[in-house]
Amino acid sequence: MSKKNLNRIRALRPLASRDYRLVFAAVGIEVFGTGMWTIVMVFQVLALDDSPLALSAVATGMSLGLFAFSILGGVVADRFSKRRIIITVQGCTAAAMTGVAVLSLTGSIELWHVGVASFAMGAGSAFFYPAYSAYLPQVLPAEELLAANGLEGALRPSMGQGLGPALGGITVGMFFPAIGAAIVAASYTTAFVITLFLSRRQELTAPALREERTSVWGDLRAGVRYVVGTRWLLWTLIFGSSLALIVQGPIEVLLPFLTRDRFEDAEATFGFLLAAYGIGGAIGSLVVSSLKLPRRYLTFMIVCWGGGTLPLVVIGVADNLILMLAALFMVGALTGAGVVIWGTLLQRLVPLDMIGRVASLDFFVSIAFMPVSIVIAGPLSLVVPIPVIFVIAGIIPPALAVIAMLAGRMRESEEHHPMDAP
Repeated sequence: MSKKNLNRIRALRPLASRDYRLVFAAVGIEVFGTGMWTIVMVFQVLALDDSPLALSAVATGMSLGLFAFSILGGVVADRFSKRRIIITVQGCTAAAMTGVAVLSLTGSIELWHVGVASFAMGAGSAFFYPAYSAYLPQVLPAEELLAANGLEGALRPSMGQGLGPALGGITVGMFFPAIGAAIVAASYTTAFVITLFLSRRQELTAPALREERTSVWGDLRAGVRYVVGTRWLLWTLIFGSSLALIVQGPIEVLLPFLTRDRFEDAEATFGFLLAAYGIGGAIGSLVVSSLKLPRRYLTFMIVCWGGGTLPLVVIGVADNLILMLAALFMVGALTGAGVVIWGTLLQRLVPLDMIGRVASLDFFVSIAFMPVSIVIAGPLSLVVPIPVIFVIAGIIPPALAVIAMLAGRMRESEEHHPMDAP
């Protein structure tokens, strides 16, 4: 990035507070709508076809949309105006959700309509989040990125896993799925309208970041070459994807069976455990964002992720609810803290014209390993006791963290790229 281009970006930063507030509000409303949709979608499918197969097929649609466009979304984010991408995605998603709401309210909805809407929502996320990640460094000073990522890290579990699903369940329970779909459509429409007020002057940065035109495939190869050639980045991605493979399945698939074996009110207990995990993530994000970026930022991040799985050992060996709640709270808090540092490092250490591609590659490897973890967790539990699986999931990541720090030369990168000066 040339000095001239950096100066052009800095000249636009007086708009930062307004533009950041707008985009943050839009993200919050979108996360709420997505969380609510997860509940509305379930009961809308059950109202049309009371079949686990139908629900599984429709629910998979969102993941397929996310997976199919995750790489392309990063390339697009680096080639075009982030503002336009954000507005376009919000508008298209609002239109899709509005269509579902109208069809549901008129009694014309069919199962494939819900599946297409879920796919569209996943595809929209694949384009939105790389653009959003690349947009923030253009509207916020480097020293404010940590706080911004921390707020977002707290927003997602509280709105997407808390308020959104809770209101979705209440609405569907009191009325019917169509009313819930209408609220989801209204949420996305509101987010779309908010993004329309993002400053047009911010689009001046788009051509400045793209000094020569290349092909989409060329852009993608350049992004992959950058990741592979940047040791700390490559090994962080390898470590992060291994965490998704080891931890996601036990928490999402095996924890309900563990609570059923240990507690009488298994459903409520499972809900409390997930709530502790989500609350921990929100608090961990807020705490880290309220502090300065650690001098040994990569070491801190890897230690949070690696050490953050150790409390899973408690889940495997303890049958006391308080201990299990505390353990999952700590897992969530340390994971959330590491994620905030990771997002900030992408925005501060990766070149501005490469952030979208790197964010999408991160997105891609994460979502690629999560379903694999979920698929293998069930069969694995048939040959290995579930408590033992949790113990193993708790003790392997710390060893992998040491390997990642050594192979990625994290200390060397921290010395070469000190964060006291943006």
